[in-house]
Amino acid sequence: MKTQATETHTTRPALVSLVTGANTLLSRIPPSLPLLALRFALAVPFFNSGLTKWDGFLTLSQGARYLFEEEFKLHIFGSEIAYPFPLVMAGASGIAELLLPILLVLGFGTRFAALGLLVMTAIIQLTIPDGWANFHLPWAAMALTLVVFGGGRIALDGLLMQRRA
Repeated sequence: MKTQATETHTTRPALVSLVTGANTLLSRIPPSLPLLALRFALAVPFFNSGLTKWDGFLTLSQGARYLFEEEFKLHIFGSEIAYPFPLVMAGASGIAELLLPILLVLGFGTRFAALGLLVMTAIIQLTIPDGWANFHLPWAAMALTLVVFGGGRIALDGLLMQRRA
């Protein structure tokens, strides 16, 4: 008859072996694959937001005009400050929210595109302070990761770097 001590003794090495094997298998995932996933995950919400800002080529939607002129305020040191040049800010935001995600998905200028979205996330945080836990923190973490590590080999940046070397 096996005792509990004997079962624990024989189970531990098997469990350690299983965890070690799984860790080895997972470590073989190419780093470019999660970087590609991060690029898409960060690009999608910004691109979708950018689409809502336009009614046609370089024609701001009424919704975007209203939000930037009336609703959006910068929350700084306990005060609410209206956006300076709201229509310029709306247009710049709309262009950036379309262009930067496209660059991210292509992996072209990945670090700079991610840095742009990180700055936008900071401005969005100042505009909508309650969104930090559900949206802004994950976006910032994804953008910062891409700023630091770049787009990986499954990116135009990676292909261009290989050709130069």
